Amino acid sequence: QVQLVESGGGLVQAGGSLRLSCAASGRTSSRDVMGWFRQAPGKEREFVVVVRWSGATYYADSVKGRFTISRDNAKNMVAVQMNSLKPEDTAVYYCAAGYWSSNFYSSNSYDLWGQGTQVTVSS
Repeated sequence: QVQLVESGGGLVQAGGSLRLSCAASGRTSSRDVMGWFRQAPGKEREFVVVVRWSGATYYADSVKGRFTISRDNAKNMVAVQMNSLKPEDTAVYYCAAGYWSSNFYSSNSYDLWGQGTQVTVSS
């Protein structure tokens, strides 16, 4: 059974940086898309960024220019470098993997999820 394992969360001051990584413990089969969603307390899980096998990337407007996603297909790993962090970036970040869909910004399009890692940005 494939599992996604995240690492790299933590506490950082506003303006700081963090790097999150996600490794798949097995073959993700033909799941084309890997990426990140986040969920803040009392809010719904929201799209952050994803990358396709081809390297095509898709960012939420709220993180564009600050976050950069990368993918290592050979290692079944994906990472996101988060710079210029803001207090509103505080959330549990979830790694996700799924098949390509034009609805890629919806959490319903992904069938594999990590356990989540906390990111807290203090002001």
